[in-house]
Amino acid sequence: MKYDFENVIDRKGTNSLKWDLFDDDIPMWVADMDFKVAPAIQDAILKRANHPVYGYTIVPNGLFEAYINWWDRRYDFKMSREDMLYSIGVMPSISSMIRSLTDVGDEILIQSPVYHVFYYVIEDNNRKVLENPLIYENGMYRIDFDDLDEKLSKSKMMILCNPHNPVGKIWSADDLNRIGELCRKHNVVLISDEIHCDLTDPGIKYNPFETSSSYDKVITCLSPSKSFNIAGFQSSVVHTKNKELLERIKVQMHVDNSDSCNVFATAAVMAAYNESEDWLDELREVLFENKQIVKDYLADELPVIKLVECNATYLLWLDCSELKVPSKVLSGFLRTNQGVFLSAGIDFGKNGDNFLRLNIACPQELLKEGLGRIKAGVIALNTINKGLY
Repeated sequence: MKYDFENVIDRKGTNSLKWDLFDDDIPMWVADMDFKVAPAIQDAILKRANHPVYGYTIVPNGLFEAYINWWDRRYDFKMSREDMLYSIGVMPSISSMIRSLTDVGDEILIQSPVYHVFYYVIEDNNRKVLENPLIYENGMYRIDFDDLDEKLSKSKMMILCNPHNPVGKIWSADDLNRIGELCRKHNVVLISDEIHCDLTDPGIKYNPFETSSSYDKVITCLSPSKSFNIAGFQSSVVHTKNKELLERIKVQMHVDNSDSCNVFATAAVMAAYNESEDWLDELREVLFENKQIVKDYLADELPVIKLVECNATYLLWLDCSELKVPSKVLSGFLRTNQGVFLSAGIDFGKNGDNFLRLNIACPQELLKEGLGRIKAGVIALNTINKGLY
């Protein structure tokens, strides 16, 4: 192995959201990784840091070219500079889109269980959440297209998670095309959040929405923050070929002050996309191996919890329905009893309450310690509940 994905890095005392916000021994919740970044990224940041002035920063064309070349090379998704906007993050971008493309009181559709911040960004902007619950059957998820058709008739906007967080699903090109046709039918603006797109199993690629559908009212949100573990630099882009939508979003992002640039962000992003591809591909191998460790461990040591089949992200969706315990109770007990923190499924929607979300983006030593604590916590809880499962 060329890169270091094995050594456990002490992140406490670094103002880490994951490690310093709470006093948990093993936090396995928020979506960042406990691995060192690619060396090229660290080198680029140190080089920029060596210049002693950190003033206001412009976004160079080289950053957009890095995005364009990456998606063309890896996904045959051809973008143009004039169709892109810079933003400090995917969720700030989506918030600006909601304000610029919908009205107060409008209904915005999401597919639950889904990233919990989707709920907040809709409700905090005084819009209404409309859910198209995913169908969970035989350990897998699929879209209820009949329900989607009905719900889109009431919606002004749809926010798609592609690949899907938390269930780890890569939507097929056929699925995306059907979604596009339904959005066209009901004249619904579609936002595709593709932030997890690079984190797929080895040999598998995701399908960009804009290469899978000809629908023209589509905006894609892209960022290297998950793929290269650089969320702290707050950098992303928005892409759409629809000039009217692009202009309205551009104006709103400027009003929201979400189009500014971190002084280190451009260096980090360009080093990621231009110089760190082999690091990412090695990371994908590591994450796939970690996923197999979890799968085997649950099957051999903790069969009461089932791993939902997935092929993207480093966030595993665990079916805990046999435990007959609400997810908040289960997550809370694992924290207080064992010091291991997983996300409660209820946070992702009511239909997520039988699940926990597990972040496996950490060295195997830490992952195995976490799994052991989960097992010990489940055994302790079962003892308290007098063997209900």
